[in-house]
Amino acid sequence: MVDDVRLREEFLRGARARFAELKGLGDRALERMEEADLRFTPDPESNSVVVIVQHVAGNMMSRWTDFLTTDGEKPDRNRDAEFVPAEGSTKEKLLALWEKGWSRLFDTVNALAPADLDRHVSIRGQPLSVVDAIQRQLTHYGQHVGQIVYIAKHRTWRTWASLSVPKQR
Repeated sequence: MVDDVRLREEFLRGARARFAELKGLGDRALERMEEADLRFTPDPESNSVVVIVQHVAGNMMSRWTDFLTTDGEKPDRNRDAEFVPAEGSTKEKLLALWEKGWSRLFDTVNALAPADLDRHVSIRGQPLSVVDAIQRQLTHYGQHVGQIVYIAKHRTWRTWASLSVPKQR
């Protein structure tokens, strides 16, 4: 797929860096939130941060376990359950779940070699190039980290300090 080894290495370096940036952004938003903030839903059709984290972690565990050799939608994943807040969930447990998902992702992505970019994987039976699968997950996680940041900012707006470049006033 990609002919130049340097380009492959650069793609992997960039993907690892973008995943790390997303995790860092999510980490900083989550640490600003109180327990009640994690359960807040803006409306009945929206997800709380608890649900978003459960879903992201579930997705990461499914997608990045045996990434190159098995379908990214594992048979033991209960995706629907990810959208129901777990009983007894605390901020500590939620952060542990968040870390577990990201650890699985980084263990897998850090182990990828430039030659792996020529391979194909499947997600829900759909064949994808490794490059496309990585880009797909970057987009997916970016959407959800953005939701977490938005809710965190909404809940703590009185004391909010920008997580990136603040707007000029």
